[in-house]
Amino acid sequence: MSANTRPGTPKRGHNRLASEQSPYLRQHAGNPVDWFPWGEEAFVRARESGRPIFLSIGYSTCHWCHVMARESFEDPAVAESLNRDFVCVKVDREERPDVDRLYMAYVQTTTGHGGWPMSVWLTPDLAPFFGGTYFPPVDMQGRIGFPRLLSHIAEAWRTKREELVAEGNRIIEAFRTHATAAQPENASTPAVDVGQRCLEWCFEAFDDQWGGFGGAPKFPRPSLLNFLFRISARRDAQAAGELTPDGREALRFEELTLQRMAEGGMRDHLGGGFHRYSVDARWHVPHFEKMLYDQAQLVGAFLEGYQATGRGVFGWIARETIDYVLRDMTSSGGGFFSAEDADSDTPDGGHAEGAFYVWTQDEIRAVCGEHAPLVERHYGVSAGGNARPESDPQGEFRGKNILHQVAPLTQTAAALGIALGDAETRLLGANEKLFRARGARPRPHLDDKVLTAWNGLMISALARAVQVLGPDDLDAAVRWEKAASRAAEFVERELHDPATSRLWRGFRESRGAAPGFAEDYAFLIQGLLDLYEATGATRWLQWADRLQETMDADFWDANAGGYFSSPAGDPHLLVRLKEDYDGAEPAANSVAALNLLRLDAMLGGGTRADRARETIEAFRAQLDRAPHGLPQMLVAVDFMIGPVRQIVIAGDPGSADTRALLRAVHGRLEAPRVILWADGAEGQVWLAGRQPWIAGVKPVGGRGSASVCRDNTCGLPVTDPEELARQLA
Repeated sequence: MSANTRPGTPKRGHNRLASEQSPYLRQHAGNPVDWFPWGEEAFVRARESGRPIFLSIGYSTCHWCHVMARESFEDPAVAESLNRDFVCVKVDREERPDVDRLYMAYVQTTTGHGGWPMSVWLTPDLAPFFGGTYFPPVDMQGRIGFPRLLSHIAEAWRTKREELVAEGNRIIEAFRTHATAAQPENASTPAVDVGQRCLEWCFEAFDDQWGGFGGAPKFPRPSLLNFLFRISARRDAQAAGELTPDGREALRFEELTLQRMAEGGMRDHLGGGFHRYSVDARWHVPHFEKMLYDQAQLVGAFLEGYQATGRGVFGWIARETIDYVLRDMTSSGGGFFSAEDADSDTPDGGHAEGAFYVWTQDEIRAVCGEHAPLVERHYGVSAGGNARPESDPQGEFRGKNILHQVAPLTQTAAALGIALGDAETRLLGANEKLFRARGARPRPHLDDKVLTAWNGLMISALARAVQVLGPDDLDAAVRWEKAASRAAEFVERELHDPATSRLWRGFRESRGAAPGFAEDYAFLIQGLLDLYEATGATRWLQWADRLQETMDADFWDANAGGYFSSPAGDPHLLVRLKEDYDGAEPAANSVAALNLLRLDAMLGGGTRADRARETIEAFRAQLDRAPHGLPQMLVAVDFMIGPVRQIVIAGDPGSADTRALLRAVHGRLEAPRVILWADGAEGQVWLAGRQPWIAGVKPVGGRGSASVCRDNTCGLPVTDPEELARQLA
């Protein structure tokens, strides 16, 4: 892609990728490289020609993917080498996470690191024999140049083919053995001690100045915050419900991390939402792409931060992030788009990372006028730019400013001799002017794929906002509930087969060919459970129940337990792996384990809880070795330890008396619990068919009521929110 080509727009569109759905593949449709999409046509060509496959994996909003495309894939000389010596295949990692996961495991195993763009060389039978990530056009900084690497690999294939094939087959067989191996019977059962060791890791890794864990680059990693919030929710029964010492420390970690992320340049202070990660430890200089899965998970983190601390700013940031998604990342049909690019066009006809978001001091002054001194002081704006040299080694942001809050507004107002209320009004007005001025710039490329898994995460975020913030803002609750329901209906309409209860992975212009993967089922089931708890609409609980049955049938490993990432039957996927790391997205097994436990608490029967325990048992070795690698699974462990409360609400979800009860339920972080709705209609009849004890629950004296239950045994129903809060304390 040339510097002045907008991502997503093919230049010539002469090869096979031009007709693909993926924006990433279409970005490469004009390359001189003779690309194939992943599929039989490419593999037949490799087998018949005897050439190895060059597999390039990335995604459409990936900055370094754009860089390698510009430097290498658009170079006619490089393309000539690729076309002569290899069969070249492009894969969108977001469309085919199964292909990406397999070859990323190979790259990480052989090189010790991973990332995108990913470059892997395969035998014609798809076994990997060499791989890496980004390769520069010439040798630099210890990395071999891509053209020279191509020459070496082509020569090795000519002279050492049998060795390379044997090595590729050996690695695939090792992966296959590991993926299907049962856990040793003497492994310790994950329990409280595993969670304690994860917390000890957090003590050691926590950055006491800037929040987060470890140094640069710094990622938000919401699954780790989820685990810490569960620690915070545990109360000391011997100390009048106060936090335990571990809970106080966990809360400190969470609060400082959320505060620093909110202040930093990783947050878009004008338009809402969060960028992918920070290249520095201060959360200041971000990698500017915006991913739907980050927005969804961070909404959840800030909502729990609000519950845990009562700090209104955390709830406000959750609202702001939702507003961004509903404004800029929502399709006309209700589905949520995948991402916005880090790069965009510049006024001089170039293309640069962060161009849409950064500001010169002169631009700030021209837009903000008399209020520019306040804006400059609040956001750390300077004539030379505010990116530190260590965070900007290439000088890409020299003279540019990344907006970040350098001090509380109270300090800024005092330093300028302005009353705090006036400072707030002026800053909000200046932000609005800057937002409008920024809107006139070329926008970053929008990846408008609708992915089932990521929509499930966003449905969860909206449903939880309805629960946590909705009781105090009925208008917002109605808007968020509608958006979550429309997204669920979009997936149900476009990405679900009601005859088989199977899902597809994604939609863009029409439904894609890839099947749903384990994460699509797990994340959507989670979203549907949250949507049921928020709305009382039994249809979502019923659908979640059916999807769980399909996930069990299509992904369960009957030998070793746990869920494979991909369904069986794909002849081109050499190994079905199980994701065992909660990273930017949680692992499907971690989410599935908690889904199973929630479904069991909601619907009874015990079999789902048994399967949840088997899922956790399947990852005993990983949990024992490095529990901080699976913090979302530790959330499931916490739920499994219990005790779990069943809170049964009888009444209209939108009525004032019921909202008051919900305010009491969601007023603070809670230990494990589920919410069940007694609607006095078909939903309650269906639920009572699985939980007979719920049949008699009803409003009291015409008012909404709540019953707190454990092990299907309930206390007396209450209508007073204060009494409910006392029962939950």
